[in-house]
Amino acid sequence: MIQPPARSRIYLAAGITDMRKGMPGLAALVKSGLDKEPLSGDVFVFRGRRGDQIKVLWFSGDGINLYIKRLERGRFVWPNADEGNVLLSMAQFSMLCEAIDWRAPQRTWWPAVKMA
Repeated sequence: MIQPPARSRIYLAAGITDMRKGMPGLAALVKSGLDKEPLSGDVFVFRGRRGDQIKVLWFSGDGINLYIKRLERGRFVWPNADEGNVLLSMAQFSMLCEAIDWRAPQRTWWPAVKMA
């Protein structure tokens, strides 16, 4: 789990993002689509069409970090809006990364424990 500083704001990019984009493409999307500064230290979260993968872009002070998480089952909960952004708290971001519905905390899927 990444832990950005407490002063960092966490933004979800509403709508669908092309998951083929890397750091430069996502940084350009932050500037043009969200009207934010990618080197601000804020966290920007993007989701693809299928909803099983997110990309997190964050400038940590010494470089840009790109984190990717793909779920084996289930989907990440995302706002219904087609554009703009949603500001999340650190707790909501933690729930999002754990595939918990951050609007109403419940797991979307729990892995079964295999007994030997």
